[in-house]
Amino acid sequence: MKLITDLQIGESLDEIILNPVSRLDLIKYAGASGDFNPIHTIDEEAKNASLPGIIAHGMWTMGNLAKLFTPFLEEGFIQEYSIRFKGMVFLEDIISLKANLVETESKKLTFNVEASNQHQKAVMNGSILFNIHSKN
Repeated sequence: MKLITDLQIGESLDEIILNPVSRLDLIKYAGASGDFNPIHTIDEEAKNASLPGIIAHGMWTMGNLAKLFTPFLEEGFIQEYSIRFKGMVFLEDIISLKANLVETESKKLTFNVEASNQHQKAVMNGSILFNIHSKN
């Protein structure tokens, strides 16, 4: 496996494609996060809110972006997230996660990140600052 510190500007981390979003994913996330807004788990409540169906928590999608960096935790950590929500994620959506290195400065790597659905429509984009551990 390539080290994150070996990446050159313009190179990408390996894309991750999540399993289709399930109701159980969202129920588990609601319990873990304490966000029990029923538009995320109950069909009737989503319809009452004029939605076509239940939607995933935005933070569920954002949290999944961290999976791109999990293989590199021995090298460093995510120091900052800057995310913009672009669209809704629905049940059975298949989300692709991408990160592209755009800047390096000292021990900090800046990545543009994106989550998109099976229709190649961005549902989230932004940047992540990855901080490389100091070696003693």
